[in-house]
Amino acid sequence: MERALLVGVNLNDGEDYLLSLEELGALAEACDMEVVGTVEQTLPSVNKAYYIGTGKVDEVRLSAEECGADVIIFDNSLSPMQMRNLQERLEKPILDRSTLILDIFARRARSGEAKLQVEAARLQYMLPRLVGLHAALSRQGGGSGSLSNRGAGETKLELDRRVLERRLTELRRELKELGAERMTQRKRRAGAGIPRVALVGYTNAGKSTLMNAMLDLYGSGETDVEQKKVVEKDMLFATLDTTVRKIEPENHHTFLLSDTVGFIHKLPHNLVEAFHSTLEEAREADLLLQVVDYSDPHYREQIAVTDRTLKELGAEGIPMLYVYNKADLVPPEEIPGLAGTERERLLEHLPVVAPNGVYLSAKERIGMEELLCLIEKRLAGGYRECAMLIPYSDGRAVSYLNENAVVYETEYLENGVRLKVNCREQDYRRYRRYVQ
Repeated sequence: MERALLVGVNLNDGEDYLLSLEELGALAEACDMEVVGTVEQTLPSVNKAYYIGTGKVDEVRLSAEECGADVIIFDNSLSPMQMRNLQERLEKPILDRSTLILDIFARRARSGEAKLQVEAARLQYMLPRLVGLHAALSRQGGGSGSLSNRGAGETKLELDRRVLERRLTELRRELKELGAERMTQRKRRAGAGIPRVALVGYTNAGKSTLMNAMLDLYGSGETDVEQKKVVEKDMLFATLDTTVRKIEPENHHTFLLSDTVGFIHKLPHNLVEAFHSTLEEAREADLLLQVVDYSDPHYREQIAVTDRTLKELGAEGIPMLYVYNKADLVPPEEIPGLAGTERERLLEHLPVVAPNGVYLSAKERIGMEELLCLIEKRLAGGYRECAMLIPYSDGRAVSYLNENAVVYETEYLENGVRLKVNCREQDYRRYRRYVQ
């Protein structure tokens, strides 16, 4: 396991700085590194040549030697000049926050599209920094997913810049083709008229756990529910691939639920660009569920980061519900309406429904029904409840409504099948001739 020294600069950011530095340590651990020390400096602005002050560079070098650090990680994106200058002075592999996040994404990507997106983002970030990154990308250790033994453009800096640019052009062409396929899939789902709900939020807030809870309780009834589940782990960026699953709760409307990549403070802009086609699942959703780790003391800042990223994606105008997850891990007095509740009885009082969302525990499968009702209430604008008498000659209509509407009652009469349903407005108009 590699040993990492963290370097942070406080630009009078207050709690944002402390949160960012804490996250940097978590990111390093997610890359199988051991944090052995931290060097901090307060500056009015970053040094254009070294990011930190020139005198601080020597302190960082001595600290790295004393604690036996193998790599030095800076809590911000370094310019190509800063990377080169620091490499010359520190004589150790240098990583910045963006490189670290890209490394994690490269480790966690599973689908072909995600791997292409990560490689494209890495090459785009590396091209102007080839000299400064040389030692960082040539360092030994780290296992099968490390920077030292990954593919094109990552460890072979001897490759000519033109070769890297050619590869980047190929990746962009492939991603454009995959993006067109994904767009076709989205249009097909939209044509089916099934509402789309997207899970968004900070990394490690519990989006994947919530997705799996929904599949457990309201999956499509198929026998392969376990195969349809997504990876859920208590770590940053456990999952990257966007997955879409059909949720078919009994006596409720069916909807498509998508799990998107998590956001984080200072998420590299080129990563947002690379995953743009994937994140469009959120932009084109009918409803967003912002999953919040309510047990994290910085959850408000995390909500702000998510809101900023959604705005950058053009998804800020979509209706949203807040899912205050991990509410079972906080003191009862921090949950609206539960002041005076004993801690050991907290689970008995969950979930708590609020005007803009619900306090629940996805891991304990508490609050799923309440969340489901909130989702349906938000999506209810396009539905209508009615009774239809469908002649036996139009059995296709009966099958369609049984599959795409909530059927409360079915009665077989002499002249046809009488259904009491809650259906989409477009289906109501389609079968209006049968409405009684």
